[in-house]
Amino acid sequence: MTIKESYELAKKEYQKWGINVDEVLEQLKKVPVSIHCWQGDDVGGFEVKKGAFSGGIDVTGNYPGKARTPNELRSDLEKALSLIPGKHRVNLHAIYAETNGEVVERDQLEPKHFENWVNWAKKNELGLDFNPTLFSHEKATDGLTLSHPNQEIREFWINHCIAVRKIAEYFGKELGTPALTNIWIPDGYKDMPSDRLTPRVRLKESLDKIFEEKIDEQYNIDAIESKLFGIGSESYVVGSHEFYLGYALKNNKLCLLDTGHYHPTETVSNKISSMLLFSDKLALHVSRPVRWDSDHVVTLDDELKEIALEIVRNDALDKVMIGLDFFDASINRVAAWTIGTRNMIKAILYAMLVPNEHLKQLQEEGNFTERLALIEEFKTYPFGAIWHYYCEQMGVPVKETWLEDVKKYEYEVLLKR
Repeated sequence: MTIKESYELAKKEYQKWGINVDEVLEQLKKVPVSIHCWQGDDVGGFEVKKGAFSGGIDVTGNYPGKARTPNELRSDLEKALSLIPGKHRVNLHAIYAETNGEVVERDQLEPKHFENWVNWAKKNELGLDFNPTLFSHEKATDGLTLSHPNQEIREFWINHCIAVRKIAEYFGKELGTPALTNIWIPDGYKDMPSDRLTPRVRLKESLDKIFEEKIDEQYNIDAIESKLFGIGSESYVVGSHEFYLGYALKNNKLCLLDTGHYHPTETVSNKISSMLLFSDKLALHVSRPVRWDSDHVVTLDDELKEIALEIVRNDALDKVMIGLDFFDASINRVAAWTIGTRNMIKAILYAMLVPNEHLKQLQEEGNFTERLALIEEFKTYPFGAIWHYYCEQMGVPVKETWLEDVKKYEYEVLLKR
């Protein structure tokens, strides 16, 4: 049976429930995923600096083929994008600036240092998103940045974030699509703090200064990202969920939810509907925590499906900005991008192929038996046949055949680095 024949049979199954699969696929084409560049080089960046510094980021593994230059990273991204259906975005960090061998401090970065990325994005019809890099720097070795008690250090990071917003504005103007600029900081303490309030006062003041200049949201959209704990900040993080949620609502900023930044028993899927009641939009960094914020490659697990269901059944595809954030150096990095992004798109498709309105009505009627029965039965509906057809129609490999492309690329390109 051909892919097309399997698709037609599967389509009839969904049509019984009033689901127009052809329309679903047209809608799916319009859903962009922001793919993080840092999977390709283990969050190294191309900054010209005096030494290596840490700061709450830990990448494990030593698989061959890590990108060593901007051109290698862009080449690897192009290979991954050729295996992923749809038109998407690429998410950059400030450390991916290209300064032609010149040492440029982060608070002095300018749009010219990202011209190659913008030209590449234009060529590949991609949007760009952006992040200031508040780690891996001599002024972040004690794990404090925007909340630092030293005003000079604090001002440095404030000016870095201001510079990054201007670069993001440049992205938006050049590419015709707004950049999402997301601020995450590692600030916190390893042991129990004796003062939780004062660092948060300083963080609030720093953010106020960063956002003083208004930038048109048709070019740049600001987001702030919380975290429960991190490496070296196990007991207290300044930028908690409650802090950023309050700041975002009061100052009309997007709250960005990273799926690895909460207690292991919390789920981001359960937060989406509440937050959409009070925010026009929100942003996601979809990762896969294993026991802690370990940033494993996204798999098609229950929580990923539930996140997609919350977005789709609440008609929020245009309200939730979906990005990815994982870094695994134990496997082929191009494969990691491909697996994670294809799974995110699969989850959205899966959610679109569920009779969400009918299930809502069953809940309202108190018919929990039928609701549970249908939820479970739809898990084995012929979703795979729809996915395979979508990939074929979008001109990317079907099923696991993409692995052959990655193996060939590894042999011909990655292993020669």
